[in-house]
Amino acid sequence: MTEEETGNVATIEAYLAALAEGAGSEVLRRFFTDDALQVELPNRLNPQGGQGDLETLLQRAEQGRKLLRSQTYEVRSVLARGDRVAVEASWTGTLAVPLGTLEAGAAMRAHFAMFFELESKRIRRQRNYDCFEPW
Repeated sequence: MTEEETGNVATIEAYLAALAEGAGSEVLRRFFTDDALQVELPNRLNPQGGQGDLETLLQRAEQGRKLLRSQTYEVRSVLARGDRVAVEASWTGTLAVPLGTLEAGAAMRAHFAMFFELESKRIRRQRNYDCFEPW
């Protein structure tokens, strides 16, 4: 890996760690460019998929903090090429509140493929393919 790629991977690893720690908007904002865009492909929680700018992304992260007691990311693989990083990860979230048929305290599990484009070691574009296990 080049020095740029190593730095970009470190940024993504730090971003996922901040999410797992329940970091607030101001901490998460530091990982993104001002013109950041996130695209979420359709999944069980968001059947229509969607996209959002930085403010929308931070609002969704805040909603996630209220929904989850805790969350973890287990990175399965990482590929980096220039300003792009691809991550395959397993995710587990423990609910703070009931969701659908799940009670507070239940664990949700998903398998994520996340694709990032970075600029100066900050995330400019993020695409998520989130595959949730049945509940």
